[in-house]
Order: sequence, then C-alpha cells, then structure tokens
Amino acid sequence: MIAVHKIALAPNNRQRELFVKSAGVARFSYNWGLDRWKALYKAGGKPSEAALRRELNALKKDGFPWMLEVTKCAPQQAIKNLGTAFVRFFSGLGKYPQFKKKGQHDSFRADNGPTTIGADAV
Repeated sequence: MIAVHKIALAPNNRQRELFVKSAGVARFSYNWGLDRWKALYKAGGKPSEAALRRELNALKKDGFPWMLEVTKCAPQQAIKNLGTAFVRFFSGLGKYPQFKKKGQHDSFRADNGPTTIGADAV
C-alpha cells in the first residue's frame, strides 16, 4: 500500500516566492517540452520523455540559468507529466496535450525520489 500525505502549508514570503518560481519553471518546462515534441515529430523523429529531459538538462546551465534557482524536481516532473499526457493521448484516454497558461492551475511537484519497499525498508 502506498501512503500519501497531504500537508497544508503556511509559507512565509520567501517560501511563497520560491513556490511561484517553481510553478513557473514547471510550466516553462512543460511548454518547452511540448514545443520540442511537436518540432521533433514534424521533422520525422520519434520524441521521448527521457530524451527531452536529457536535452533540457543540457541546456539549463547556459540557456536557462534561472531554472537553477528552484528544485530540480520541478522541470523533471513537468517533462514526465508531458510524457504521461502523450501516453494517455496515444492510448485514446485523453486529448492532445495543450500548452499551460500562467495563472491557470499553477502547480509543481517535488518528491523525495523513488522509494524501495521490501526487506530493507523499516
């Protein structure tokens, strides 16, 4: 059984600013990934979520240094969400992914990474 913990936050001004920046980075990453996906597909390539994450990571330091101000999970999870959206679209369960707009359902996801459940778990 996987447990999820929902926590109500009361951020101070500095934390609120970091949340807004993280949501912006996630939105930018998703939109950048969608744009790249369309361009690669139009050029006859077969885009993948993993390839887009690698490409964005390579560009981050020089092209988008402001992305380094937030957790690395924000852009990574946004690209993963885009990959999931395309999987749902190609399997007939959803619509074609659309670009995200500022101020509409702004969000980002930050997690602790994969967990192992087994004999070593306490």
